[in-house]
Amino acid sequence: MSAPNPAAPRHTLFEDIQGLLAGTLFVALAVLFFKQAGLLFGGTAGLTLLAHYATGWNFGLLYFFVSMPFYVFAVRALGWAFTIKTFFAVALLSVLSELLPHFIHLDWMHPVFAALMGGQLAGAGLLMLIRHQSSLGGVGVLAVWLQRTRGWNAGTVQLVADALILSVALIWLSPWLVAISALGAVAVNMVIAINHRPGRYFGV
Repeated sequence: MSAPNPAAPRHTLFEDIQGLLAGTLFVALAVLFFKQAGLLFGGTAGLTLLAHYATGWNFGLLYFFVSMPFYVFAVRALGWAFTIKTFFAVALLSVLSELLPHFIHLDWMHPVFAALMGGQLAGAGLLMLIRHQSSLGGVGVLAVWLQRTRGWNAGTVQLVADALILSVALIWLSPWLVAISALGAVAVNMVIAINHRPGRYFGV
């Protein structure tokens, strides 16, 4: 994550609330698409979906508790303001991911469409959170912390973590669904890579 531009106008509290709510809503809808098609995310959401598929436990609760240890790294790497916003974003996603199925019922969705459309939605949601100095915590925060304390490249750490999660997923998912899940991960990262570049956005 790039450092905020001190000369740029800061987001108001209302704008931050709107950004966190909209961003997590987009990602929650992406989770719904991925779950419907039996696919997997990268990062902590992917790890949680994998546990959900393996155990049948509630995704929202699993995601909330799996994310908790990473707040230690968030405070050390990115400070209290970022960590508090991230905590609320994670809590919102945990709630919204369980509420949406009560408002939207999907009988069937093609896995490739789910991966591409869900990836675009998740990427857009994560971009909103990034621009409001927040995230969905987890592996991404650990990657930033390792980069700042050990000099490890955060992108490489994230990539290795995603590859490990998708590899373990082969125990429960078919190679076809794992490959399509990888396509979804590419869609997510392309949205962020293309639309989040230092110097193009000045709100903080």
